[in-house]
Amino acid sequence: MPRNIRLLLAYDGTDFHGWQTQPGLRTVQETVEQAIRRVARHQVMLVGSGRTDAGVHAHGQVANFHTSHTMPCERLHHAIGGRLPKDISIIQVSEVPPAFWASRDAVSKLYRYTIYASHHRPVETLQHRYAYHFWHPLDVGKMRVAAELLTGEHDFAAFATRGSPRQSTVRRIFHLDVYRHGEHVYVDVEGNGFLYNQVRNIVGTLVEVGRGHWPPEQVVDILASGDRSQAGPTAPARGLCLQWVRYDLPALESREAQHEGVEENLDESAPLPNANPTHPVDSEP
Repeated sequence: MPRNIRLLLAYDGTDFHGWQTQPGLRTVQETVEQAIRRVARHQVMLVGSGRTDAGVHAHGQVANFHTSHTMPCERLHHAIGGRLPKDISIIQVSEVPPAFWASRDAVSKLYRYTIYASHHRPVETLQHRYAYHFWHPLDVGKMRVAAELLTGEHDFAAFATRGSPRQSTVRRIFHLDVYRHGEHVYVDVEGNGFLYNQVRNIVGTLVEVGRGHWPPEQVVDILASGDRSQAGPTAPARGLCLQWVRYDLPALESREAQHEGVEENLDESAPLPNANPTHPVDSEP
């Protein structure tokens, strides 16, 4: 049976056209797949936890692929990592249950958005590739109040950029915090999945609150409207980074063991077991 290999990846998204393979363009998925193919010597399909957009970075992207190659994970780590360019790094390689799927099985993800709120340019601290430079003062307290109002399960249609259709625009945000460290303002968003540009549109809206254009309570009306034009502008991609993706691997292993036990006990006269409901697939750009 083919092995299922999980990769933990970090990359600087500045010079990539996003995660997803696109003909004629440099993407993270295609770059990593090429390195894997050179090691495994067969075609592979790399599945990412989410499709980060052009210019978006990752500190903890998760991906998986199936292979018949028998090389141990430690050697795969060095062999694949040594064939990657300097703006991608493999942090960890591990073998996971055959049914593991990086996008479908994600329980939650955390994105961090970095704003450099200063009259000075971020290049002075070499942060210009990884932060959105905002010249005006920001009231972090008001931004935090607005963030609290966006926490929970809501229809986030007003914060979704058109271009990636979804069956539902309802998502759950578990945690949304705004805090300052020196000249940096950070927005941490943890959720069960995200719509196209949802995080960057939330950040753009919080900035409008922080600069005093809107009261914090206006985000409630924006949510209720379902109208993208009512929310703030889309914040630039360079400030966004996928920090980590959380999985419940013990639950997946338990589910798989139960499934194998049912298959072993089946015979032609036995009734078929009821199918388990599948986890909804939610991949964000």
